[in-house]
Amino acid sequence: MRKFVLLIILGVYGTACNTSRDKVTFSSFEQAKKHALRYDKPAVDFFEGALLGNGGLGAVVTTRPDGIMIYFGHNNVWDIRIAEKNRKEIGTFNYVYNKVSQIPDTLKMLTDNAWYKQYSTMAAENYRQPYPRPFPCGSVLLGFDRREAELLGHSLDISNGLCEVYLLNSKKEKLTLQVFTDMQEDKLWMRLVDEAGNEVPNIFNRMRVMPDPSTPAEFPKYTSSELLQQGTLSFRQVLPYQEPDVYDTAKGHPKDKALRLTATANIPMKKSSRINWDGNPEEMQALEAAFEPGKGFVASVSLEEGMNTAVSAQPINAQPAPGGFSEARAASDSVWKAYWEKSGVSLSDTFLEETWYRNLYFFNCAAKDGATTPGLFANWSYNKIGTAWHGDYHMNYNTQQPFWMTFSSNHLEKNLPYVNLIEFLMDVSRRWAKEYYNLPGAYFPHSAYPVDMTMNPYPVPHWGWEICETPWSVQGLWWHYLYSADTTYLQNRAYMPIKEAVQFLVAYMKRPEARGGPRWQDDKYHIFPTIPPELYALRPGFKYNYDCNVDLTLTKFVFKAFEEMVGILKTEATDGALLADVKDILAHFPEYPTAASEKYGKVLVSVPGEHDQVVYNVPSPLMNVFPGEDDGLHSDSATRRLLDNTYYNQQNEGGNDLVFINLQAARIGRLDIDRFKRHVQYSLLPNGTAMDKVMQVHGRYHDRMQYDYMGAMGIWFENFALPVVINECLMQSYNGIIRLFPNWDLQQDAAFHNLRAVGAFLVSASVKNGAMQASIYSEKGGKLRIYAPWGKSGSVTHNGKRSSIDADVIEIDTKAGETVTLEP
Repeated sequence: MRKFVLLIILGVYGTACNTSRDKVTFSSFEQAKKHALRYDKPAVDFFEGALLGNGGLGAVVTTRPDGIMIYFGHNNVWDIRIAEKNRKEIGTFNYVYNKVSQIPDTLKMLTDNAWYKQYSTMAAENYRQPYPRPFPCGSVLLGFDRREAELLGHSLDISNGLCEVYLLNSKKEKLTLQVFTDMQEDKLWMRLVDEAGNEVPNIFNRMRVMPDPSTPAEFPKYTSSELLQQGTLSFRQVLPYQEPDVYDTAKGHPKDKALRLTATANIPMKKSSRINWDGNPEEMQALEAAFEPGKGFVASVSLEEGMNTAVSAQPINAQPAPGGFSEARAASDSVWKAYWEKSGVSLSDTFLEETWYRNLYFFNCAAKDGATTPGLFANWSYNKIGTAWHGDYHMNYNTQQPFWMTFSSNHLEKNLPYVNLIEFLMDVSRRWAKEYYNLPGAYFPHSAYPVDMTMNPYPVPHWGWEICETPWSVQGLWWHYLYSADTTYLQNRAYMPIKEAVQFLVAYMKRPEARGGPRWQDDKYHIFPTIPPELYALRPGFKYNYDCNVDLTLTKFVFKAFEEMVGILKTEATDGALLADVKDILAHFPEYPTAASEKYGKVLVSVPGEHDQVVYNVPSPLMNVFPGEDDGLHSDSATRRLLDNTYYNQQNEGGNDLVFINLQAARIGRLDIDRFKRHVQYSLLPNGTAMDKVMQVHGRYHDRMQYDYMGAMGIWFENFALPVVINECLMQSYNGIIRLFPNWDLQQDAAFHNLRAVGAFLVSASVKNGAMQASIYSEKGGKLRIYAPWGKSGSVTHNGKRSSIDADVIEIDTKAGETVTLEP
């Protein structure tokens, strides 16, 4: 028999998890240090290099037998040109809907119709342009003579972001080039030391700064600066605002942007020549120079970016000051320590623990409030790497997914970049709702960019009509409130985007085409037309284009959020009519689509009329579990059976499911953790990140498919959400009731501290040899609800009074900082 011991003490929290009885103590900072990444040979490929970053600036440290190459990117730096042609030809939703309605439903594909084929090609013209896209910021090379040094490999300490490149000099002495990104400014630091950490004579013979090779030929030519006596090489690149057919290179544009990359060493440099392979003298390239003899080696690489008028015309000479490296490192270490103090896990399963810490590290490198929200591939780029699909915002899960882990991991500050993005998209979303749909509120686009937009970048109906993207876009704003209980944030930042999404959805569902008439044989309000996420597209006769699981569950989620928000903010006077419409629709809401499986019986599917053997692009049948949160472990037994049957029946082709499907499984208590680990291992790149990787055929993929084709596209920001899967195995609270270790074998030791729960509770707990203990801190006060692991037994002590637990769900009214004790 397993022994359950639960002790919940509100008011106990901090860097370590400390609970009475069997005291559990661990430092998240020290736990992170255990999971350094090592590479014991030259890492010549972009995807072998160490990833560094400060949430804005990103750097990839690669190594080769004769040098170190570092690639730079930045979330703020984009090719900001945008195509917005064919506005008149694209027309309106009603125009396209009426045209499509007249196409015979006997066709296999809408593109078999000449008009629709031409229309969809025209509507996609803007997206076919190579811009906008993340713009790589250049590279810096440190070279050495292989007769004087040998490169051994590198390591990356994820506890503080310190990369160490290991070398052997001609005397067989081990040297280390220490590299890190400054967490407070856009600068990378380097220092050469011996094994004791002392500075040693420089072994590098040259430095070179290189603009990115993908720089468009039509861009203004970069300007270069070589301040050799100051050890400085720098270039400045203008980023045009307008497309090449209208841009005047000589005059520029007031909204042009620019970047400047400057590498500075503490050693003077000079130009030199060598005898090349042909036997002829060869001078050094522009922005390349040799080092003069010098003692120690300290260098920095800084990036300026912003409006063209704000980026300096000449490099700012700032040779590394004595002590500058150490001071910057100490300051950055403090930032990292504060980051790790937010939460932590200590697991008997080393690989799961490693996955948790490494992806929290990558996320901190990739995103921060105040920098542009990362796109598909975050802030690491070189040449064409990081530019697939424009590196943009895909609003049908890709953009949202990385931020899923911010809530339970207690990093709400890391969700602010997402909040910023939604606020940025409000203008174009309002315009598209009004000008294209002729409806109120906001309709969020399928794809978007962090540049000036006046229309939907991807207005092609066969993906642009995914209605789910509007509620999905604002869902993360409501989650931020649920986990923070911050009503000021709710009023000032979440209220209007959620309300305007609801306005659009209500108007869309109340259109006459979506209820009654010959198409519908019920009194429901339907979501029509719509598209399942990247499945079927728009079909003749709208065959698979209504009431998708994802549309229904996310719309229901946002409608219920709106109801609750109105009550919290007391806006009934102004929102009464909209609230009445929401209640009316919820009272006449369609059921989730199902199909009959020969093996599993009744199962959920993505859209009405679908069979049970579909191979999905994203795990659509269980969207009502997650992200919809309509069903899960809290559901009744019949629904639980349906969810189980659906989970075991569904097939997913891979590439969009590493986090998604495993999170759904954890939410219904069916995640096979060993299988999840193998899925992660299968997807890993040498740098420790996980790519999107194909899993099976019979969907979009075929037997000759290169299963890892997405690996070379870039660093997949979305998969940094992997910690949320582990969090949901340890603690869940999505329905407002805390559930401890819902998908965990209690014979496997585990501990966590400060995982954040709905209601602004910080939860710490451990299980050892089957015995459980926990502590919870009430950050804002309010009602604490938790499933009692031992059932209707035990006692609760509150305000000095002890009483028996007589319910399966313990409910305690708390005040911020109040202490409550529960004992078996």
